[in-house]
Amino acid sequence: MAAAVRAIERGQVVTVFEAARGLGGRARALDARLPDGRAVRIDNGQHLLIGAYTETLRLMRLVGVDLDAALLRLPLRLQFPDGRGLRLPDWPAPMDALAGILRARGWSWGERWSLMRCALGWRLAGFTCAADVSVADLCDRLPATVRNELIAPLCVSALNVPAEQASGQVFLRVLRDALFGERGASHMLLPRVDLAALFPDAAARWLARQGAQVHPGVRAQVQPAPGGGWTVAGTPFDAVVLATPASEALRQVRAMGEGLDPAAGQSASRWCDTAKALDHTAITTVYAWGAGARLPAPILALRSDDHGEPPLPAQFVVDRGQTGGPEGLLAFVISASTGEREATERQTLAQARVQLGLELQPVQTVVEKRATFACRPGVQRPGPDIAPGLRACGDYIDGPYPATLEAAVRSGIAVIP
Repeated sequence: MAAAVRAIERGQVVTVFEAARGLGGRARALDARLPDGRAVRIDNGQHLLIGAYTETLRLMRLVGVDLDAALLRLPLRLQFPDGRGLRLPDWPAPMDALAGILRARGWSWGERWSLMRCALGWRLAGFTCAADVSVADLCDRLPATVRNELIAPLCVSALNVPAEQASGQVFLRVLRDALFGERGASHMLLPRVDLAALFPDAAARWLARQGAQVHPGVRAQVQPAPGGGWTVAGTPFDAVVLATPASEALRQVRAMGEGLDPAAGQSASRWCDTAKALDHTAITTVYAWGAGARLPAPILALRSDDHGEPPLPAQFVVDRGQTGGPEGLLAFVISASTGEREATERQTLAQARVQLGLELQPVQTVVEKRATFACRPGVQRPGPDIAPGLRACGDYIDGPYPATLEAAVRSGIAVIP
């Protein structure tokens, strides 16, 4: 949708084919029912935006989304149910981050000073490191408390891989833009509306007003046209953007078979080789409900140990009752998820009992098995160009960010010449 909006901004004629009936891809709305029978609108995963998502927020404004109504804005907080952890004040950067570190509850002065010294070193180095450095390598001199209560949850939520496997270079870029950017860049933006309403549905209405065509529920195949250009669902186009997951883009290109000329075929083959080498990791969201259940804050960090006994899979929990949803509905987020659906749901409900003191009933558990590419050190990501007139965009395309909403939006903007 970002690519389509950008193309209209550039004066191009746009047609969108969407295989699913609902818009949004991996950021879409779902219908569910609470244990008491009430219908409820949930999402296919509990997403979180931050103030540094400048292009996402710009496009939301452009298509008519009221940001104040659609998003609950909070200064960054990575606090646990017992109150330990980091909570930033609403100050200009980087003073908000420094004050948050100095005030971190449950940390000794030595632990706070160690993090400040490390952060200063990252800033002096321009927030860069060697491509083969992991987040664990980057933070190996930090005290265990800081690594466990700040670095680990921040890393797995942003990059969707544990610190030992995560790219230090990409992590530093996230820290630079979020914690040391403009005022408000570190703010957490929790959706008050479902993800379809947050951007894609509003974008579709805006596109229609500009004369674009949007066709949901149409699974279309791209083919090279004999005289040049491309056809999609039998309709000729000068250029095509595959705004799909990597797996679908690969399927589309491979299905073209011998239709590509030799030069285009070689270019497409190289692109496919890079795209198919990507590993992917899962994200699970467990929606659960309890009568009168309410958290002390709209979002809390949880102590996670997926390999412990008993396993504690969730890293965060969001109180949907405080973000526009029904009271008592909570969304537990398990990044880098590896367990089976039923076991993860059962373990998460037990974790809520132990860490939150809440008895909850399951509503729905959503598993996105290929939610993000594995953002490991030195990972090679494909660029946008597949063949002349055929390009790809998505959160897996080469860029400075991990697989986030902002990465997807920026890729969609950049793919339009």
